[in-house]
Amino acid sequence: MSKGIYVATIEPNSGKSVVVLGLMRMLLGKTAKVGYFRPIIEDTEEGEVDNHIDTVMSYFEIDINYKKTFAFKRSEVLDLYNKGKAGDVIDEVIKRYKYLEERFDFILVEGTDFSHENSSIELDINLHLAKNLSLPVILVSRGDNLSNSEITDNVQLAYDTFKEEVDVLSIMTNKVAPTEVNSLKNLLKERIAGNTDITVIPKIDSLANPTIKEIIKNVDGEALLGKDQLNNQVDSAILGTMQLRNFLNHIKEDCLIITAGDRADIILGGLQAHISKNYPKVAGIVLTGGLIPEDTILKLIEGLTSVVPIISAKEGTFAITNKIGKIRTKIYADNVEKIETSIATFEKHVDTDKLANDLITFKSGIFTPRMFQYNLLQRALKNKKHIVLPEGYDERVLRAAARLIDAHVVDLTLIGEKDKIQEIITRQDIPLDLKDVNVIMPQESEYYEDYANTFYELRKHKNVNLQMAKDTMCDVSYFATMMIYKGHADGMVSGAVHTTQHTLRPALQFIKTKPGVNIVSSVFFMCLEDRVSIFGDCAINPNPNAEQLAEIAISSAKTAQDFGVEPKVALLSYSSGSSGKGEEVDKVRKATEIAKEKAPNMKIEGPIQYDAAVDMRIGKSKLPDSEVAGQASVLVFPDLNTGNNTYKAVQRETGALAIGPMLQGLNKPVNDLSRGCTADDIYSTVIITAIQAQDI
Repeated sequence: MSKGIYVATIEPNSGKSVVVLGLMRMLLGKTAKVGYFRPIIEDTEEGEVDNHIDTVMSYFEIDINYKKTFAFKRSEVLDLYNKGKAGDVIDEVIKRYKYLEERFDFILVEGTDFSHENSSIELDINLHLAKNLSLPVILVSRGDNLSNSEITDNVQLAYDTFKEEVDVLSIMTNKVAPTEVNSLKNLLKERIAGNTDITVIPKIDSLANPTIKEIIKNVDGEALLGKDQLNNQVDSAILGTMQLRNFLNHIKEDCLIITAGDRADIILGGLQAHISKNYPKVAGIVLTGGLIPEDTILKLIEGLTSVVPIISAKEGTFAITNKIGKIRTKIYADNVEKIETSIATFEKHVDTDKLANDLITFKSGIFTPRMFQYNLLQRALKNKKHIVLPEGYDERVLRAAARLIDAHVVDLTLIGEKDKIQEIITRQDIPLDLKDVNVIMPQESEYYEDYANTFYELRKHKNVNLQMAKDTMCDVSYFATMMIYKGHADGMVSGAVHTTQHTLRPALQFIKTKPGVNIVSSVFFMCLEDRVSIFGDCAINPNPNAEQLAEIAISSAKTAQDFGVEPKVALLSYSSGSSGKGEEVDKVRKATEIAKEKAPNMKIEGPIQYDAAVDMRIGKSKLPDSEVAGQASVLVFPDLNTGNNTYKAVQRETGALAIGPMLQGLNKPVNDLSRGCTADDIYSTVIITAIQAQDI
């Protein structure tokens, strides 16, 4: 079941509030604890709250601190986008959403409002937010002021854009002329393919028309009288510019009278009409030009048995009339009548049982890199570990260290001379304070003699003498690995400037492999646009035999499971199924048989070609009965040449983030970096290493 739903509008003034209010009522009828979240709200004055949040939170009595219900204000997001920091927006939204997800059974997420002219990026923002939260989407559009064909074109364009990235659960077109509801719904069903539900909601005049409260806000007015009736709804407006006897003929039910403040005849005539059985009710009166009736007139009005709201506005009649005509009505927390009308409208026109069932049965296949990285960070934070970085003079390592310390995710030891490291930090302007990390020179360490003696005892059967052991402990890789062996650190990350052999040799000599593991292998976490795949082995074993390949597959599947990726394992070859012949494909076929025997509950397929493993159409064509074909999450390559080249090709051509390699099979975590790694790569690998250390 999905833990949330994202409501996104595709244009301004779509009536999204009707959908949000109706959904909230529906959800509260299905589950006890429903949260509410707006990733981006409009800019508000100091102390002012967002109207959408206030309305939902107040009416449904949802217990969330206001500051936890949103992530950014509109201006903050635009500023970050302009600075090229769109990723920071996604990261913070994920963080805020996850906070609520831990506290509620379900989260209703409401997208942005499209309320400004510079809203061209909003569709894209909402799409990326929904995708990175792995949420299904309800698209809301408006159906007024356009032909059915134009409405359908707009909806289809937005739907086609969204469906490429996220699951669109429902399309709701709002404010449609009642006579056009059925024809528009049929047209939309013809144009929108698939199982997406189509709902068309007719225009409800009582929701489309503004209240006196909204009019006051939009004309910058002041309520003189009738302050207890500011939620009166205005269905029409009339200008009080003619003589009273003619003016009275134009009064309609719930109309707004707009007149100059010195027209006492119109004011009194309108009020008398309101209380007369022979005329319709008046919603309110707006006095223009900043003119206020004389005290004697006000005294007379105050003595009437019923007084509608009377508003004073500074601008002239023409300007005020234009402003009122342009009002986009909203639903406020204290306007219970509009809220209940919205809910009733939603329940009448939306198949809530089907929508609820669709949510219950929905399972997202999207797992974005940023969500994966967020989950990694949160796991590492739960049990802070100590990681040693032996390459303390490398700028990339120091930049990664600065980020890690700032995130408080691990404790760090850097190996190197402190003054030299500080010189690099100062020269490269790296925001790292060495007071926050442990810095060690091996031969100056209090543990140097102990480490040398330990190494001597471990390796004397290999003709290592004590002096050789002392010399070896001056090597940063050996010293860092011994820190792990002795329990003074939980894991090591190296390889930015050292070879894989230099990094791994100490671990293989005395960290050694886990019981039952015969081969150390590696995986990369390939963070593609909409999923995370596990690639192995792309860094360690040049040409594994069938038994080794089977072990790599089983280890990689366990790694996937440990890191939140459902393991569906594909053993890759140049042939799929039983069609191919040859030594290499036979090796993969045998490895698959061995893996199935050793791990009978694992979903595994092999031999299988890469395209059949990851493309559903091709996979079902070549292996129609396979549980893995077209949806493989763990891809095991037949040799290092294939694996290493493939991961680099995918990384470069798709822009995928490749985290790793992460080594599998050692008793304690030691991970090797590529010498072409970035600070981001080091940062991610340290976090993975810390998570590995939690399981030991």
